[in-house]
Amino acid sequence: MSFVDIAHLTKRFGDHTAVGNVSFQVPQGSTLALLGPSGCGKTTILRCLAGLETPDGGIIEIGGNRVFDKVRGVDLMPEKRELGIVFQSYAVWPHMTVAENVAFPLKVRGVGAAERLAKASKMLETVGLKGFESRSATLVSGGQQQRIALARALVHEPRLVLFDEALSNLDAQLREQMRLELRLLQERLGFTAIYVTHDQAEAFGLADTVVLMNQGRIETAGPAREVFARPSSAFAARFFGMNVLEGRSAGAVEGTDRVVVTLGGRFGIEGVAGQGLDPTAGTPVLACIRKESVRVSRDAEKGSVPGTIAAMSFLGVAEEYIVDIDGVSLRAMQPAAGFRRGDAVHVAMAAADWIVLP
Repeated sequence: MSFVDIAHLTKRFGDHTAVGNVSFQVPQGSTLALLGPSGCGKTTILRCLAGLETPDGGIIEIGGNRVFDKVRGVDLMPEKRELGIVFQSYAVWPHMTVAENVAFPLKVRGVGAAERLAKASKMLETVGLKGFESRSATLVSGGQQQRIALARALVHEPRLVLFDEALSNLDAQLREQMRLELRLLQERLGFTAIYVTHDQAEAFGLADTVVLMNQGRIETAGPAREVFARPSSAFAARFFGMNVLEGRSAGAVEGTDRVVVTLGGRFGIEGVAGQGLDPTAGTPVLACIRKESVRVSRDAEKGSVPGTIAAMSFLGVAEEYIVDIDGVSLRAMQPAAGFRRGDAVHVAMAAADWIVLP
């Protein structure tokens, strides 16, 4: 059942179209991630949803209530949209205590002081900050300030919560911890969430559905696992960090969904044909494969090809390599194996891991 419904949303800033005719739905109780590079329009969509920006066209419905409709002249104020927002900057008020910060949305809504304090205390306990009520909101750590901002967004029990790069100011370890806690908190409280991020680990770690944005339009959208496993465009493949290599089709493999591709003149691979691909021999194509799907070893195995380590980077538990195969450079990532530049290696790649795009 759809809880958020956005249809043909458009927002311009002067001659620049920040969001162009975007439509998507968010099922009740689920999380949708708006993912993409800076300037792709994801935060603008969030601000339009919240009522902080006025779209130039389209319809926005939240919980069956139409909060914006350009044609009908509907544009509800932010406080009438029954949602919570967690911003990238925690925006805690330094002159208030932790409890006063959290209770502020209730104060705006005219809730009495005793009830405000009780609800704020309960929400602080929910986010793991019980006992912090009387502390100054700025005399706690960044992670604790993020929890304060989250508690403040949830204290009035919104059915929809918007997150705008909400974890980006935290260190890596705390960010991972907060991702898991957010997921558990959502399951416990049952709110619907829209999460804006440029970090694909956050998007896939938090969201049921991922919408990848590119220059104000939806590049691809779908269940998180499907979007990750089968990028539908070169932009998506590059954004997700895949190898994207130019080549030419050598023809389809009869009776299968696969196509043979020649890379760099002599080096050939077999991969799964993407949507809209013309497999006719000689057609220019893009062959895409994840770094993690390129296996590098010292010994030959069935189907492997010889190569040379052109560069390497030690990442702790893993190593990343650039491997030269007949003049074709492939990036690989795998558990640390101690290869060095110039080492002769063998490279194995499964046909099912290659995606061939137009």
